Amino acid sequence: MVITLYYAPVTCAMVSWIMLNEVHAEFQTIDLNFRKKDHRKTEYLTINPLHKVPALVVNEKVLTENVAIIQWINATFPNEVVLPTNPWEHFKAISLLSWCSSGIHPFLTRMNNPKKIVGGSDNTDSVIQIATTEINECLQVADIMLGKKEFFFNNFSAVDVHFFWCCRRATQFGIALKRFRNVQRHFHFISQRQSVKKLLHYEASVIQKFETSQKA
Repeated sequence: MVITLYYAPVTCAMVSWIMLNEVHAEFQTIDLNFRKKDHRKTEYLTINPLHKVPALVVNEKVLTENVAIIQWINATFPNEVVLPTNPWEHFKAISLLSWCSSGIHPFLTRMNNPKKIVGGSDNTDSVIQIATTEINECLQVADIMLGKKEFFFNNFSAVDVHFFWCCRRATQFGIALKRFRNVQRHFHFISQRQSVKKLLHYEASVIQKFETSQKA
């Protein structure tokens, strides 16, 4: 089985990258430089016409979206911990993954590129303000869900990784986690996993590679 993950630094593609490492999968990573519009080039559009990451290619078949990729990882590596095994908790985990993907992520996107939302106008303050409010509400909900637990469920799962990415991205836009003690604790706890440390090291190396090529 030949596995290739299309990835870009800082993006939510880190979720699939981390989970592939969690299950000890052998895979190749192809790094896309968004600043150079690699994701808009014909070569990548033939793989994912939606020009997003992650994209997982397995034996020349393409799967996109973290929620789907995580379920593929779970089915392909049944002896590893990806999603809860209890049927109800399993589907609850998929629900939470979907929440991270479609409930939190879109507001992070608005903060990342507010001008796109307002058609290039400089009047972006309201976009950022609304997105910040929505993200803080999501963090409050998650804070209650987590309580004093280390994970969202009894054990580690992909939900913890996806939510970690959401929190990390939020902090990069100036949102403080300290108001949400359980979320902050969870964020620091997940950041200490070997797979996450490995990703952060890899991400830094890719960013450095892109910066070096930019100067060349």
